[in-house]
Amino acid sequence: MKPKTVKRRTSASHRQPAKLWQLRLYVMGHTPKSLTAFANLKKVCESHLKGRYRITVIDLVKQPQLAKGDQILAVPTVVRRLPKPVRTIIGNLSDTARVLVGLDLRPAE
Repeated sequence: MKPKTVKRRTSASHRQPAKLWQLRLYVMGHTPKSLTAFANLKKVCESHLKGRYRITVIDLVKQPQLAKGDQILAVPTVVRRLPKPVRTIIGNLSDTARVLVGLDLRPAE
């Protein structure tokens, strides 16, 4: 009788690479509000998505036509493109708890 080979199952997290979060930060120039929003977003991403995120900063002074695609009405605004569904947060992102809920990294209380 031949010995059986048993394959161990690995969890789903081992089989698939972690989701890449694609974030767009819309700003109007290099204003203090824009720089603060970027710093706050980067801090949240480094704490909760280390190595699994990409932030694209879109300056609407240089590329105003890009505001239409994500329906940007105010700046700074961050848009989570991936993972779906698309989520939007307006402001300088200083309220970390609100940002975590807005990005769907923490459930609303």
